Amino acid sequence: MSKKKYLYEAKRWHQTASEDLTASKALLQSGHYAQACFYTQQCAEKAVKALWLMLGEDPWGHSIQKLIQDFPRKELLEEYDLWVQFAAYLDKFYIPTRYPNGLPDLTPGQVYRLEEAQQAIEKAEYFVRQSERLLERAS
Repeated sequence: MSKKKYLYEAKRWHQTASEDLTASKALLQSGHYAQACFYTQQCAEKAVKALWLMLGEDPWGHSIQKLIQDFPRKELLEEYDLWVQFAAYLDKFYIPTRYPNGLPDLTPGQVYRLEEAQQAIEKAEYFVRQSERLLERAS
């Protein structure tokens, strides 16, 4: 595949990440905090995968932290430690926000709160901004 095609595919993933961020904000506003948190994880995962695709690489897995740690061009990730820190925070929302058996005796809707969703959105916004910056540089 050509660099142009890689960049095109990366931008499609980034667009979907942005849409997930918008969805998470709507879910926050409607009081669906667990679902808002899940969509922030999805947002960040897709934003990071967009960067892999930009390089012509094939990302695998759902852990944002692992995707960052294995990223083939870490020197592109300014504030690398912050990327890892935010990824670790958002990875915690992949399973327990969706399944009642991911938490002891409660449903996700009973556990996740406004503050967690707000913090998750802030961290997801970071991934969208940073990946957009890197995609613009590559264009």
